[in-house]
Amino acid sequence: MHFYASDVTYIWTQEGWLYLAVVIDLCSRQVVGWSMSSRMKAQLVCDALKMAVWRRRPQTGLIHHSDRGSQYASKAFRRLLKAHGFRGSMSRKGNCWDNAVVESFFGSLKQEQVQWQHYQTRHEAQQDILEYISMFYNSQRLHSYLDYMSPCDYERQLLEMKKAA
Repeated sequence: MHFYASDVTYIWTQEGWLYLAVVIDLCSRQVVGWSMSSRMKAQLVCDALKMAVWRRRPQTGLIHHSDRGSQYASKAFRRLLKAHGFRGSMSRKGNCWDNAVVESFFGSLKQEQVQWQHYQTRHEAQQDILEYISMFYNSQRLHSYLDYMSPCDYERQLLEMKKAA
């Protein structure tokens, strides 16, 4: 069984807020889907999940966890889960610890990258965040949970173990 976790955060730019939705594979801690927008609507989280589905092709039965945000409770998002045969899971009310993996990712993003920037435009922030996710976080950042491997290296190791079995 596979598990994904999602949430939304916001980043300040001189143009205003940029909202970032991510989908993280809980096995490898890899960010497998993301979406950014100037508006925090259901489409934001739907687009992040669609990206994860497009990139990973997860099997039916996947459990998707999020907080209780209105975007995740929306009809559009619930329809998307149902269309792919996924089961939704939501955190307990007011309990950020239930979604600790995604909260940890947001903390890393902001401490390691965003806090050092003064984004003039949302586009500039989008490019910087995209580079952080794809060029650093997924491929180079070491995780104690993964025996100090990057998410990509961890997944490669899992694949090699499956082939050897």
